[in-house]
Amino acid sequence: MKRVVIFASGSGTNAENLIKFFQNRDNAVVNLVLTNNPQAKVIQRCNALKTSCLSFNKTAINNSLDVLNILKNAQPDLIVLAGFLWKFPDHILSEFPNKVINIHPALLPNYGGKGMYGKHVHEAVVKNKESETGITIHYVNEHYDEGAVIFQAKCDLEPTDNAEDVAKKIHKLEMEHFPKIVEQLLFSN
Repeated sequence: MKRVVIFASGSGTNAENLIKFFQNRDNAVVNLVLTNNPQAKVIQRCNALKTSCLSFNKTAINNSLDVLNILKNAQPDLIVLAGFLWKFPDHILSEFPNKVINIHPALLPNYGGKGMYGKHVHEAVVKNKESETGITIHYVNEHYDEGAVIFQAKCDLEPTDNAEDVAKKIHKLEMEHFPKIVEQLLFSN
C-alpha cells in the first residue's frame, strides 16, 4: 500500500480531492494531512473524510525534528504540497529526496516565487492580459517554485476574465489532473 502525506494551509479542496480519489483504492491511501494553520478548513474536510490531520507551528517544522519525526513515522511514498504556503524546509527535503511535490496555479516559471500563490497569481495573470494560464505540478527544491516540472495543463483566458474567473478555471484543472499525476508518480518507480 502506497502512502501519501499532504501539507495544506487553507481550504483544502485539493487535499479533499486527493483523499477521495484514493479512498476506495486498495493500492494507495492518503494516511495523513499536516497543516500550519489551526483554523484551516482542511481540518474540517479531513474530519468529515475520517483522515488524520495534525496542525503544527513554525518551530515544529523549521527548528525541531517534530514534523520530520511525524513524517518518518508516517512513511510516505510521496509528500504532496497542496496549497501549503510556507517554504518547505531543507532538512525534510534531504530526508525525502524526489518525494516532495507541489501544485502551483500558473505555468511556471511564470508567476512563481515567494508571495505568488492563489489570488495573487490570478490577479497578476489578469493584470498582464495573458491569453492562457494553467497549473504546474513540480518537484520541490530549496527555492520557491523552481523544482523540476513534472506536468503542466493549460487553459485559455478571455479578455473579460477577472481573477475570480481565472481561479475557477485553475480549480477545474487542479481537480481533473492532480490526483492522476500523484497516482502516476506513486506507481512509476
